Amino acid sequence: MSDSLDRLYQAVLAARHADPARSRTARLLRSGRAKMAKKLAEEAVEVVIDAMHGSRDAVVKESADLIYNLVVLWVSAGVNPKDVWKEMDRRERLFGIAEKLLKEPSDLDARRKVVALEPRRLRKRR
Repeated sequence: MSDSLDRLYQAVLAARHADPARSRTARLLRSGRAKMAKKLAEEAVEVVIDAMHGSRDAVVKESADLIYNLVVLWVSAGVNPKDVWKEMDRRERLFGIAEKLLKEPSDLDARRKVVALEPRRLRKRR
């Protein structure tokens, strides 16, 4: 699996310099991180909805879209898949592959600031 993701990552890297009129990936990369994050969130919601409806084939297809959009966001954020794999390996050594790291009490206090994915203009009422 990591070979496929590594190939996808390399293809997205190469698309950074492609013509946005001809490459959906280049267009998405130029749209800004907020747009990329919004697309990733939309795909995640679609996977969840399809899973709730029990549609296996739709979950497979939407999961592929989700992974694609995740890799596009990684490229934009300067994240290499190898860094993610290293973190997965670290967690597996500490807790086992199926476990997630527990949050430290200090982590819970210092929550991330929520930001709008897309700025919206407020209309003035008359």
